[in-house]
Amino acid sequence: MARHIVERGSRGKIVFISSVHALRPYAGSVAYNAAKAGLNNMAHTIAVELGWIDTPGEREQLGSEILAWEAPKLPWGRLGTPEDIGRGAAFLCSDDADYVSGTILRVDGCYVFRDCVDEF
Repeated sequence: MARHIVERGSRGKIVFISSVHALRPYAGSVAYNAAKAGLNNMAHTIAVELGWIDTPGEREQLGSEILAWEAPKLPWGRLGTPEDIGRGAAFLCSDDADYVSGTILRVDGCYVFRDCVDEF
């Protein structure tokens, strides 16, 4: 799906719907539990391949020239922004997230997975 979005040259969203049973297994449901855990890992892997946030720290560490060189290579043709992070926070504070609880919404441009990729 991600390749299709990139090939079209358009923006898109990939939504995965998993279950708490990816992290908290339910006895007698090994296939379901494993499928949900696999789905979560697949979402993480795709995120590693697609995301990166443009922050002052990134500019200091890598320099503006490298970021300008790398950004067009990403599927969206740009780095993520602090505003992208703000939209995630705004969602969590909105009525649309009323039933979201006890979760962590990572809007980190895959920083947590940075060692999983040799290069973009």
